[in-house]
Amino acid sequence: MLKVFLVEDEFVVREGIKNNVDWKSHGYDFCGEASDGELAFPMIQKLKPDIVITDIRMPFMDGLALSKLIKKEMPWIEIIILSGFEEFEYAKEGIKIGIAQYLLKPISGEDLLKEVDTVAEKIIEKQKESEIREKYLREMEENFLKERKDLFQYLVTGSKSAAELLEMADKLNIDLSSMWYNIVLMVTKSINHAQNEYSNSLIEIEEKLKEIDDDHILIFDRNLEGKAFLFKADSKEELETIQKDYLAKVVNILKDYENVRYFGGIGLPVNRLRELPVSFESASHAFAHRYLVSESLILNGEEMRQREYLKKEEFDLSNVNPKQIDRNKIKEFLKVGDKEEVIYFVEEFFRDLGSSVMKSNMFRQYITMDVYFCVVDFLEGLQIQREEIEPFDITSGILQTQESAMEYVTCIVKKALELREKTASNRYGDVVDEVMRYIEENYADEELSLNVLASHVNFSPNHLSMIFSQQTGQTFIKYLTDFRMNKAKELLRCTGKKSSVISMEVGYKDPHYFSYLFKKTQGMTPTQYRGGKNPEGEE
Repeated sequence: MLKVFLVEDEFVVREGIKNNVDWKSHGYDFCGEASDGELAFPMIQKLKPDIVITDIRMPFMDGLALSKLIKKEMPWIEIIILSGFEEFEYAKEGIKIGIAQYLLKPISGEDLLKEVDTVAEKIIEKQKESEIREKYLREMEENFLKERKDLFQYLVTGSKSAAELLEMADKLNIDLSSMWYNIVLMVTKSINHAQNEYSNSLIEIEEKLKEIDDDHILIFDRNLEGKAFLFKADSKEELETIQKDYLAKVVNILKDYENVRYFGGIGLPVNRLRELPVSFESASHAFAHRYLVSESLILNGEEMRQREYLKKEEFDLSNVNPKQIDRNKIKEFLKVGDKEEVIYFVEEFFRDLGSSVMKSNMFRQYITMDVYFCVVDFLEGLQIQREEIEPFDITSGILQTQESAMEYVTCIVKKALELREKTASNRYGDVVDEVMRYIEENYADEELSLNVLASHVNFSPNHLSMIFSQQTGQTFIKYLTDFRMNKAKELLRCTGKKSSVISMEVGYKDPHYFSYLFKKTQGMTPTQYRGGKNPEGEE
């Protein structure tokens, strides 16, 4: 029911409009009245009516001044002005403000109601359009998130120019402009539900983190690798303050959850957009330590580097920390590590052993051989032969220097992850095939969604979204929308069914939304397509 508010200084006229029109039976809620604009404006702010009917000549604040205030703060409200004056300047000023109707007094209740009905139709149409746009944006959110992830990858790899990055960000309504930047990588995981990305605790944390959002911080989802925070500020000092305060708030939230482990890596502050890869590399080195320690920490990559640079060691077996020689760290990384992180993990793994001990030929041989057998054991668990990786050959020179040993370890670990991904890809291929079959059989069901399919194949929505994108090169919602649109085009060209019927048959109960989506994706209306035009507009 649309709400109507009346502003009129003449009591008799005001009472007549209020009482002589049966507002309720015509579908309107007469929500309030006032004798002038000054009294009306705070009431309108509170009641938020859909339609305001106002006289033009009133004491204290006239109708035009009130209309200006309303349109500035609540532009969706439609305004009908009543006036006893026929001067063109009033009408012209009203048009400039954006009023819906300019009516001359006296006017009967019946005529006023007709004008209100006309304005109401306009409001309902706008509301319908707004609902359709909002529904489209909700459905396309998966595409939006993928585009954000792509932007982050471009930011940290340096594969795009600053101008290209700013243009991409602008399309996503992201403000990248700043004087200083820094990247922080962070992940939270449920200890008791390691495989369940959507445990209740993690959902609660997600909601609480949204409450401390800040204009100086951009958050990018990295799927199973957690989130990346891009901090922005006008100076290095301001950047460090914002970063420190924000991370303190995050930790304050996370410490209340005993079953959740968090880990973060802080990068190096930079003052150019194209230097973000440097910040990311520093953060990644610190972030790789999540495989090497068990406690919750946020490490600063630059501080770690400085401490390492200042440390002076001489080789002594007593310097070796046996806890650092832990096969489980390698095994954990082989299970869940990312191929892009291998170099950071290996460097930090060797660094934690101690730079001096790696100078020992014997110790290098022991560590490298241990990693080799760990990788072999992992691959055999996947039914993969050890011949798939470069063999450990003590005579090949791979142990001559610490660098060559690290290079060999990096090579075999990266190869192991490639083989793991290939094996998983084959397994996930069956899952994606099942998803596609399900879509083909159920595309006419409007309730079909990523959540429904995730439940069908027993995956979390996030995980399924990532797998589907990796396997097909497109998001789930794009695949589903394209599938439905192709079915719709087939029905438009090969049958005489009405567009509203076709809409239902391809999974859209609302024919208006179907038409909106068809035009958005195909560049023309269903009627134009049926008439023989193609997306380029040619016959």
